[in-house]
Amino acid sequence: MKNKTLTAEQLKKKALRREKEIARWEKEKARPKRSYYIIYLIFIIALIYAVDEIASQIGTLMKTEIANDLFKTGNSASLLDILSGLAIPFQAVGLLYRPLADRWGRKLFLIINTFGMSAALLVIYLSDNIPLYFIGACIVQFFIPHDMHVVYIMESSPSKHRARIYSSIKFFANIAVMLVPYLRDKLMANVSEWRNVYFIPAVVGVVVCFIALLCARETDAFIESRLTYLRKTPEELEREKKEADAANKQGGLIPALKFAMKHKQLRWLYIVSSVANIGFIASINYPIVLNYGYASNLFSSGAAATLEEAVATVGVTTYTEAIFLYPLGLAIAQVIMGFISDWKGRKAAAVTTAFNCVLSYVLFSVGAYCNWNPLITGFFCGAAIGSYYSTNDVIIMMIGESAPTNLRSSAMSAQYIVTAVGFALSFILSMPFTLTIGNTAMAACCFALLVPGFIAALVLLIKKTHDTTGIDMDTVTGTEWD
Repeated sequence: MKNKTLTAEQLKKKALRREKEIARWEKEKARPKRSYYIIYLIFIIALIYAVDEIASQIGTLMKTEIANDLFKTGNSASLLDILSGLAIPFQAVGLLYRPLADRWGRKLFLIINTFGMSAALLVIYLSDNIPLYFIGACIVQFFIPHDMHVVYIMESSPSKHRARIYSSIKFFANIAVMLVPYLRDKLMANVSEWRNVYFIPAVVGVVVCFIALLCARETDAFIESRLTYLRKTPEELEREKKEADAANKQGGLIPALKFAMKHKQLRWLYIVSSVANIGFIASINYPIVLNYGYASNLFSSGAAATLEEAVATVGVTTYTEAIFLYPLGLAIAQVIMGFISDWKGRKAAAVTTAFNCVLSYVLFSVGAYCNWNPLITGFFCGAAIGSYYSTNDVIIMMIGESAPTNLRSSAMSAQYIVTAVGFALSFILSMPFTLTIGNTAMAACCFALLVPGFIAALVLLIKKTHDTTGIDMDTVTGTEWD
């Protein structure tokens, strides 16, 4: 009798919590949207995206200085890659955390992630040794993949303009990355002062976090999805659980993976995402290509006694000049993706951005080793990396558009698990060459992985998946293409 009474009490408390949550979401739903809400929401998301892009790219833009300062060897970039690889498990932990947004809401995690990214930048700014730098890198790995601002954009934008709005916001965010070369120019008298560049973005991130806390509201798609779930009776939930387990879950990596494996569209998009990232090292090692390309010219001309000395000289002169226009090339590549995606479709956008990536990668590599004007080389570098990210953005957008609202954040998070296979192959295939030959082998090694990875991914994308342009994010079930 005692156990039955206890069970009844537990059920009563559970029902009470459910009613309280329903009341909370109803209150949030009833909050009036002020005039032009979508405009200032886009402004807030753009600021958060800017913090995310800076946090994502600052380590790569500073890679040569960080690697040489921490390790002081000819293969320092590969050693830094190994250190970064040790932080990847924290990205896996972050993937377990991301699906909670399908249960607790988008706004909460938008705030937490923005603050977390800012805290990571501050830790690296304060680091004076490898262990403390590693801690900062681990925090970055935890928060960066979450991308709750992307979910916000997808769920808050009109379907026919979704990709354009997304790419326009990312254009602004990538232009904001110009803050990094500007701060390099103002705060780095020599390459050992690279930590100073981290401070301003960290402070900006904290400020943006509080702006979002005060001004953003929960997305309508999430509120409706959550209320629908909460209003179901225990009998309905139990019946649905037996009939279609994953389809009715409110988030979770395992339910998302189960759902994806059962449905053709998401299953193939996951495979495409993994294959496309076989060339992943090209997206993180472009500073090595730029620095060592220009340094080789300086060394061969006799202006530097050693290649390492030439790299140190280039780091505070030519390289800093080159990355001033890097964010512009990055941003333009994002806009191209958005407009083509809404105009001609997601697949057409992926083909275009992949081609742009390969072409621009060749141009900026040749530019560095042939001593072109640094601004031109930096622009092509940005175009290459921006196009690489854009190709992946198209795939991620298609994953979000192919998943039901109750599993959307989880499905986009689970994508990183399968993509990790591509990341791992990228490092495994490149490491023997870069460790033995050194940083000078980076350009050829990256290109050799980038091209076949893209070709295979695009063939699978075209033949095995359906375009998702204009899909209704509120009603999509993920089963439409079975």
